[in-house]
Amino acid sequence: MQLLSRLIPETSEGRRQLAVLAVLVAFAMVVVIVTSIVLAAIGQVARHANDLDDGRSQETTNGALQTFVWQLKATLNDYAAWDDAAQYVYAPDQQDWVISNIGDMTVNSDLFDTAFVVGLDRKVYMAYRHGKPLEETLDSYFSPAIATLFINASAPQSRAAPEAAGFVETRDGIAAAGVSLVRMKSGELSVPVKDQRYLVYARHLNEDKVRKLSDTYVIPGLRLVGPEVMSPYFAPIIDATGKLLAKLVWTSRVPGDASFEQARPLVLVAVGIVGCFFLGLLLLGVVAMRRLKEDETRAQKLAMEDRLSGLLNRSGFYAGLEKLIRTARDEKCSVFLLYLDLDGFKEVNDAYGHGTGDQLIRGVSAGLQVLVPPDAMLARIGGDEFAVAIATRQSEEVARKLGEAVLSFFAEPLVIGERVATVGASIGIAASPLGLVDCDEALRRADLAMYKAKENGRGRIFAYDPDMDADREEKNRIEIDLRRAIENGELTVAYQPVVRAIDCAIVGVEALVRWTRAGHGPVPPDSFIPVAETTGLIDALGMFVLRTACLQILEWPDLHVAINISPGQFRNPAFTVNVADVIRQTGVDPERITLEVTEGYFIQNPARARWTIDRLKAIGVKIALDDFGAGFSSVGYLRQFGFDRMKIDRSLVAAVHDSVKARDLLQATVAMARALDIPVTAEGIEEERQALALRSCGCDEMQGFHFGRPAPAAEIAALLSERGGRVIAA
Repeated sequence: MQLLSRLIPETSEGRRQLAVLAVLVAFAMVVVIVTSIVLAAIGQVARHANDLDDGRSQETTNGALQTFVWQLKATLNDYAAWDDAAQYVYAPDQQDWVISNIGDMTVNSDLFDTAFVVGLDRKVYMAYRHGKPLEETLDSYFSPAIATLFINASAPQSRAAPEAAGFVETRDGIAAAGVSLVRMKSGELSVPVKDQRYLVYARHLNEDKVRKLSDTYVIPGLRLVGPEVMSPYFAPIIDATGKLLAKLVWTSRVPGDASFEQARPLVLVAVGIVGCFFLGLLLLGVVAMRRLKEDETRAQKLAMEDRLSGLLNRSGFYAGLEKLIRTARDEKCSVFLLYLDLDGFKEVNDAYGHGTGDQLIRGVSAGLQVLVPPDAMLARIGGDEFAVAIATRQSEEVARKLGEAVLSFFAEPLVIGERVATVGASIGIAASPLGLVDCDEALRRADLAMYKAKENGRGRIFAYDPDMDADREEKNRIEIDLRRAIENGELTVAYQPVVRAIDCAIVGVEALVRWTRAGHGPVPPDSFIPVAETTGLIDALGMFVLRTACLQILEWPDLHVAINISPGQFRNPAFTVNVADVIRQTGVDPERITLEVTEGYFIQNPARARWTIDRLKAIGVKIALDDFGAGFSSVGYLRQFGFDRMKIDRSLVAAVHDSVKARDLLQATVAMARALDIPVTAEGIEEERQALALRSCGCDEMQGFHFGRPAPAAEIAALLSERGGRVIAA
C-alpha cells in the first residue's frame, strides 16, 4: 500500500483512487480467501464421496466373499444331504459310485475343485482334486482351520444341520471349504456315530475366480494378495480360527475427485459474487474461533497424557486421583492405589537401547489396559513406573487380585519385535478409606510399599503398613550417616586369610568393608550395603575398599587380594575407568587383584557383563565367579565369560559330610572347574574335617573361620610374622 501511495499523486482524485484501489485489493483478497474455502469444502465433499464409494466397495467385496462361501456350502448340502449318497457312500463296495458322482465332479467345476470323503476319525476314504486322486490326508492338505470346521459340523449342537463352512488355507492356496455329514435328504441317518462319514469340499479362490468376482460385482482392480500387503482398501479373508489368510484389494474409483474437477470452474465463477465478501469474513471468524477452542482443548488433553504410552501422565493421574478421592468421600467408599515399578527394565534399555525400551513400555501399557477394569484409572507416572486407582466399596482384596493378575502378566516373556524381554513388577498397595487419606499421602504410601516389595526380592505385592515409615526413616538415617562416614573416612577394611590347600599357607586375603556407626556401634554389612546400592553410594564405597586394599597389599608383596563387586558397580559404565585409575594411582600390580562377582548380573545382562569383563581383563585384573552353587550355577557362564577363578559357595561346603551325594556333587564341581582350567577356592570352612575333604576333592585354595576370621591389617601382619612366615595351620 505504501508503494501505491507513491505511484498515485497526493491529490483528492488520487486519494479517491487509492481508496477505491484499496477496497478492490481488499475485495480481491477476500475473494481469494473465499474461493479457497469453497474449494476446500468441495474437496472435503469429494473425499467424502470417495469414502462412501470405497465403503460400498468394501461391503460389496465382503458380500462377495460370503456369497463365495455360501455357494460352496449350498453345493455341499446338495451332495451331502442326498439319499443316493447316504446309500452308496456307506456301502463298502460302492467306491466307484463315490468317485463317479463326487470325485469326478471336481473336473472343470466352478462350484468346487477338491473333494474328500472322511470318517469321524478323519480317515480319508476318497480324495480328489480336478478329477484326479489326491494322495493327502485331511490335515496334511488343509490348514488347522479345517479341524475347527470339522468340529463345528460334528458337534452335538449341529445335528439339525451338521455342516460348517469357511475359508481355509490349503496346499494349493486359499479356498472356501465346507464339511457336511453325508445323510438322507430328510436328515435321517441310520449309521452309528462312529461309522458316520463326512463330505469335505473346497473351492479355491484363484485369479480366475477373483476376476469373475470383480466383473460380477463391478469392483475394478480386485485382486488377491498376502496378509502382509498394506493397502487402504481391502477385505480380509479370515479362517475359522481367526487367522488372517489373505486380503482382497481393489483400486479406488475416486468418483469424488472426478466430480470435483468438473465443478471447479463453476465454483470459481460463483465465489466471485461480491455479496460473499461479508459472509466469508463471518465464516472465517467462526472457523478461527472454533479452531482456537479445539486447539485449547487438545492442548489441555496433551498436558495430561503420556505421549509414549497413551496413558495418563503424572499430572493427569494426580488430578484424576484427587477427584476420585473427593468422590469417594462423598459416596462413602474407598480408593485403592496400586503403584507398579518394572523389574529389569533398565537392563533391557542397556542391552537393546532406548528404542526397544520404548517399545517395551508401549507393550506393557497395552497389556495393563486389558487387565485394568474400565472404571479404574491407569497412568504412567515415571520412566518405568505405573499407577492404578480403583474406587470401590469392597475390601483390599480387589486391589490384591488385580496386582496378582499383573504379576501373572509379567510371568510370561514379552516379545518386542525380534527380541524377547523378561521383566517383572514390584507392586505397592495403599488405601484411602472413605476418601480420608489425601492424594499426596496415598501416593507416598503406595510408593513406600512398592520399594518394600523390591527390597524383599522383587516380583511381589506389599500393602502399606505404618511400620514401613519407621523402616524408611531408619534407612534414611543410615544413608545420611553412611554418606558422612564415606566422606570422613570412618569406614575400615578387614581382611580374611585365603590359604593354599596343600600346606595351609596364606596366599591371599579377601577385603571386607566394616563400619562402626557413631552412637550405634558396628553395623552388619547386610544392613548398610543394600542401602548403599539403592542410594548410589555403592560406587564410592566400592572404590574406597579397592583403594584401601591396593595400598595395603603393597606391604604384603607375596599375597593377592580378592574384592567383592556389587552388581550396581558392574552396571556403572565408568566402573572400569575407575578401577584403572585406582590401580595407576596406587601402583599395585593388577594381576594381584581379583574382583569377585556373583552370577545374578550375568543372568540379567550377559552382553553388558561380557563387555565389562573384557575391559577389566584388559587392565590386568582377574575375575572370579563368587558363590558358585548357590544359584543357577551354569557351566555356560564359566565357559562364556572366561573366569580366572571359581569360589564354591559355603552351602556346598557345609553339606560335604551330610551325605555321599553331597560329597560327590562337590567333587564333580571341582572336577568340572579343573576341566575348564579354572582354579577353585572353597569358602566357609569352619572345621578341620571340611578342610581335609576339600583338599582331597582338589580345591587349590580355602577360606573360612577355621583359618581365620576377618581382621584388621595389623592383625594379619602379626599373624604372618608369628606363624613363621605364612603358615597358620598344618
